[in-house]
Amino acid sequence: MTPNTRAILALLAALLLPAGAAFAQQQFHARHIYNENADARAEIHDALSTAASEHKRVILDFGGNWCGDCQVLDIYFHQPPNATILDASFILVEIDIGHYDHNVDVADKYQVPLKRGVPALAVLDSNGRLLYSQKTGEFEDMRHMDPGSVTRFLDQWKVK
Repeated sequence: MTPNTRAILALLAALLLPAGAAFAQQQFHARHIYNENADARAEIHDALSTAASEHKRVILDFGGNWCGDCQVLDIYFHQPPNATILDASFILVEIDIGHYDHNVDVADKYQVPLKRGVPALAVLDSNGRLLYSQKTGEFEDMRHMDPGSVTRFLDQWKVK
């Protein structure tokens, strides 16, 4: 590569990288998933009532809006076929954990060890009985997992 070619490539990179980064930032805006002011217990109570009347299960999704892996899980939840399975079989309750200092007692109640990372999930039947709680941070590395992992999880725990 000649010195002129290198200079041209360096100039192009200097001009295009900031534009590309700005474009990427515009394309991805972190969604506000978890309501910091919500009453998690009341939301779970309401979800259980709805689940009972609609013959569904409840997924408790513990996480924070700052959490990139929580954002990825949310994206996967709302992609086909996951969105269809979720809508047909579950009521989703998104529970804010702040910076591991909010609703920690709720996570403890459902045997979700937040110290293993978030997002962290629990599945309840329509009577509120715990069917599954994430014990080892199974979804805390969502950005390196594929949407199929969510599909398999939903298929495993949906009402049959």
